[in-house]
Parts: sequence; C-alpha cells; structure tokens
Amino acid sequence: MRTFATFLLAAAALGGCSQQKQLSVSNAWVRLPAVTGRPAAAYFTIHGGAADATLINISTDVAVRTEMHEMKAGANGAMTMDAIQQVRVPARQTVRFAPGGQHAMLFDVNPSVKPGGQIAFTFTFADGLRIQQQADVVGAGDPPPKG
Repeated sequence: MRTFATFLLAAAALGGCSQQKQLSVSNAWVRLPAVTGRPAAAYFTIHGGAADATLINISTDVAVRTEMHEMKAGANGAMTMDAIQQVRVPARQTVRFAPGGQHAMLFDVNPSVKPGGQIAFTFTFADGLRIQQQADVVGAGDPPPKG
C-alpha cells in the first residue's frame, strides 16, 4: 500500500511539471481620483505564459477611455508620464503595473464607481487573447488593497 501511495505522489508531482503556465492577470486595483472629473489609475500584475505576449489594450465599461501610461525620469530628473501603445510580456516573466511606473489611466469614470466596489477589465493581447479580471476600487487617499 505504501508503494502505491508513493507512486500516486510521484505521478502527481510529474503531472504538475508538465503543465504549461498560462498568461494571466492578478492583483488588479483602481485608485479613484482626489478631484472629481480627473482620471483614475489602474494597477495590476501580468504573469507571462509559455510564449512571449504583447498587451495592446485595456478596457472597462465604466470609463469612456482607458490608456496605458508609463512614468519615467525626464532629462532634468523630473518625472514625466507618456502614453504607451503596447507592453511586451516575456514568457514566464512578471510585468507589474504599479504606482510610479506603468499604469492604466481611466478617463471619465462613471460616477457610480465607489471605493470598496469592483470593476471589470478586459486585457487584450496582440494574438487576440482576451483576459477578463475584476479590480478592487480604493479612494484617493486609501492604501492599496492587500493581495
């Protein structure tokens, strides 16, 4: 009986090795603006799959327009924000959209969106793959959600 149990454990471990990691999105959250009418910002983590991927669009039904942006240091050391059209996601790597770096800007957010709620995003990749992910919503001065 012990040999059979050992066999099952070994088979389960080997089965886990043969599974390929899929492209996925996690830890999505949105910070609402401090001033009504200003854009909100969205953050999340993309986990690369077995092959390289390219994120080309992020959308949500609760904003009129969503753009990908990147913060970087300018020539004089001041931070600047530029729109980006796509983001490369290397195979089996992690790409984080976080405060002070890459993020998504949500323009003209529906006023019904409130802290403590959730909104749905669709992440579209160059190969046509679409991933839907829920995002927690926090207020302008609130800390990021834990997760």
